[in-house]
Amino acid sequence: MIISSHAAQPEAAQAPAFQVLNSTQCEQLYLATLECLEKVGVMVQNAEGRSLLADAGAEISGEIVHIPRRIVEDALKLAPRSFSIWGRSGREMHIAQGEVNFGPGPTCTYFNDPFSGERRRARRGDAGLTAKVCDALPQIDYVMGLSLFDDVTPVLSPVYEFAESLRNTSKPIIAWANTPATLQAIYRMAVFTAGGEDALRQRPNFMFFTTYESPLKLAHDPVANLLWAAEHSIPSICLGGPTVGSESPFSGASALVLHLAPVLGALAMVQLKQPGAAFVSGGVPSMMDVHSGRPAYGSPEMSLHSAAASDLSRWLGLPFMGTAGASESKLVDLQAGIEASIQVLLSALSGPSLVHDIGFLDCADIGSVTYLVVVDEIISMTRRLMRGITVKPETLMLDLIEKVGPGGSFLSQARSAALCRAEAWVPTVMERSAYSIWEKKGCKTSQELAQEKLIKILNTHQPAPLPAGAWEQFEQILQEMEAAI
Repeated sequence: MIISSHAAQPEAAQAPAFQVLNSTQCEQLYLATLECLEKVGVMVQNAEGRSLLADAGAEISGEIVHIPRRIVEDALKLAPRSFSIWGRSGREMHIAQGEVNFGPGPTCTYFNDPFSGERRRARRGDAGLTAKVCDALPQIDYVMGLSLFDDVTPVLSPVYEFAESLRNTSKPIIAWANTPATLQAIYRMAVFTAGGEDALRQRPNFMFFTTYESPLKLAHDPVANLLWAAEHSIPSICLGGPTVGSESPFSGASALVLHLAPVLGALAMVQLKQPGAAFVSGGVPSMMDVHSGRPAYGSPEMSLHSAAASDLSRWLGLPFMGTAGASESKLVDLQAGIEASIQVLLSALSGPSLVHDIGFLDCADIGSVTYLVVVDEIISMTRRLMRGITVKPETLMLDLIEKVGPGGSFLSQARSAALCRAEAWVPTVMERSAYSIWEKKGCKTSQELAQEKLIKILNTHQPAPLPAGAWEQFEQILQEMEAAI
């Protein structure tokens, strides 16, 4: 494990970095993964995916595909190292290793009601509420729904979520879809918002997110959606575990092999379908909690394994999605703050392209927009650390030091004061007042301040409006989907 600094441009600040794997270890893991793909194989339950691999020279035995090294290496050469997606206001999010973008996660069964505080089943409207909060929070770079509705036709939940998200944010969106039909409905909404298919191909306003099953299984619909997205120039993310100890042996190295093998299998199919398609490797190789058997999102091993997977993806030249801002706590409390702080800092230091699951509580079972507000503050503090210290004549200020001299004060010096906003980080939900002033303000905790900030956002923030006729078009698509079912 190495803590280092990235090489700096002349007169620029050096950003600190956290590296778990060196290049020799990355090569060992990659070679082990190639051996696993060739000898053990990966289960591909999609016939088109198997056909693409077979035509390229893979060996097929039922649903098990043994993928030779050459196919993987060709796919890695074709996959772009970086690309961009856009929000509907024109906001660009660049996807590349080292440019860390933070956002929430998807599909929480429960939702902490922002007004009553109760834990309840997620329902229609929660994704829109999440998008509105994300739209207002300056450190949140993209939007996911943080909920899985059960008060709509279940298979259409991702389509309702995408419509609500588009309506409530101008930031880029990462969408999930459980079937090809739902992905195609999401695509239709994205096309209308972008102003046509050509415009969407030039500047995609969403990414497609899917998962694989551990160990070594790529199911039918996720593969079908990956291939369809590639064909229609929609960037995609393929993410999964394993849970270390249950879906992999109790070792980080074996977990990284079992993480990488299905991702490279998915990448190979995507590149065979559409050479040069934008693709992101994703991994949440969390440790199994030895008492409950559940994945431990808040474990130190999750952050360690995620940073290692980011190192491995960087070595391979693939953008990577990791995880942070997710707690095992059931409430926004001390535990939630500790776990998010460690995760966000290590994520920023390890440099993945995307970091998701901000706002998760209780092993990804509860979505909390209050927690989103808290973690936004943690990200803001972390990004200040990542800016480092700029050393050049303008910041050394030797002439000003000479002017003020020993025993003087710099507080009234305009040149120094002009740097205040850039240099001094200012909290929004943390308390720095003297005790007597804190008492006069009501003795409020940071959690109470975060809740007040959340309610203010919900009551006052106005996302940019959709293009004319867009919401009516979305409702028509939903009605068509409901009728088809």
